[in-house]
Amino acid sequence: MSETDIYKGTTTVGIMCEDGLVLATDSRATMGNFIASSEAKKVYRIGDKLAMTIAGSVGDAQQLVKMMSIETKMYKVSREHNMSTKAASNMLAGVLRQNRMYPFGVQILLGGHDRDGPTLYSIDMAGGLIQESKFISTGSGSPMALGVLESQYAEGITVEQATTLAVRALSTAMKRDSASGSTLQVVRMGEDYYDEVSADEVNFILEEF
Repeated sequence: MSETDIYKGTTTVGIMCEDGLVLATDSRATMGNFIASSEAKKVYRIGDKLAMTIAGSVGDAQQLVKMMSIETKMYKVSREHNMSTKAASNMLAGVLRQNRMYPFGVQILLGGHDRDGPTLYSIDMAGGLIQESKFISTGSGSPMALGVLESQYAEGITVEQATTLAVRALSTAMKRDSASGSTLQVVRMGEDYYDEVSADEVNFILEEF
């Protein structure tokens, strides 16, 4: 299988907030220069208030999503409480490190809200793990998205404000990066909720932008 035969997905954004966090992605998957899908799912719920985004090889990422979903469910059954964001991130990073000779071609953002509050990690294909205190973007459109995040992020940002910022960052990336496009997928988490943002709300933000 050549590189152009592999479905790839970009761009993703994660934003830490005063009262939670926001994860957002576009929905385009490409094979080389070909747009293979405009409805690729790139943000997955893997726990009660735990989610991960994918950029890179869609097949590799989907395998990791299934594994993490099973692991968090088994953990909750055996321990009678949810796996923390830190524990889930360390587990996933360990799997990627163990497979670094035959790596999963992915970049992952894993975020959640647990007893320690909102937490966000970025994880690379070799298992490198970094805790993010403000914001992060991955994928081919990330340079454009990061430009928006750098200029508009502010300390104490709320989840509502971060939702708007994430949509603006992705919208900017989609205008300049051919591998990013189609629709936006946005989730937000707080102490007592996990919310998938509706298409109507996303479209309203885009119209205002």
